Amino acid sequence: MEVHNIYFSPTGGTKKAADIVSQALADGRNVTETDLSVPGEDYSQYQFKEGDLCIVAVPSYGGRVPAIAAERLASMSGGGAKAILMAVYGNREFEDTLVELEDTLTAAGFTCVAAIGALAEHSIACQYGAGRPDKEDQAKLQEFAVEIKRHLSGEHMTEESDSSWIPGNRPYKPFGIVSLKPWADDTCTMCGSCAAKCPVQAIPAENPRETNTEICIACMRCRSICPVHARKLDQTVLDGLVQRLAKVCRDRKENTLYLRN
Repeated sequence: MEVHNIYFSPTGGTKKAADIVSQALADGRNVTETDLSVPGEDYSQYQFKEGDLCIVAVPSYGGRVPAIAAERLASMSGGGAKAILMAVYGNREFEDTLVELEDTLTAAGFTCVAAIGALAEHSIACQYGAGRPDKEDQAKLQEFAVEIKRHLSGEHMTEESDSSWIPGNRPYKPFGIVSLKPWADDTCTMCGSCAAKCPVQAIPAENPRETNTEICIACMRCRSICPVHARKLDQTVLDGLVQRLAKVCRDRKENTLYLRN
């Protein structure tokens, strides 16, 4: 069994959670990684086969799969490979992320067998979920991996699709409009790191101080990798977001596991 870790993780939190699960499932074997955030990559070249085990992890953006991640996953060929879905969220809710991810992967030929709602630091309001996944999260995710292995050894999956095995709604909730698009201040050194790593190529290489806000998905990759912290957000809008999230993000959420019968 080949283990594949497939992830969209602009700021690193989703990959941290996916790494814990994939390493635990691999039992010391090599894990093949596929980064869904590489600009210009031809993801249709990725073809999997029956017998492969794929951990597919995406951050929840307003309760949905990031559109660019869904598009890139849809171009792959699942070939009957078993998929473990991961919706990684910043201590709010993942809402329809798992069901959308299941639908996307099933249409691409994967067999979805388990799902996880996992916690990571919020990519914008970083005070929520700060430091997660932490040691407690790591222990829980490793425990989930053991349960998944037991589940797979019993081969309990049915041929018929059970639409109720994971939480979420169809039709999915509408995508919310993200008004927080990063911009560069005059401390920008024009190094081009943000332009090279932007998952949707919203930052022109010839002028990294600019941002195409029509393309930008507010993933915060540019802010997380800028060596001089030149990428900024509108502080008034950010403060408003933090206040709106306070009630739903105040209490610590826990990781959750779902197994398909």
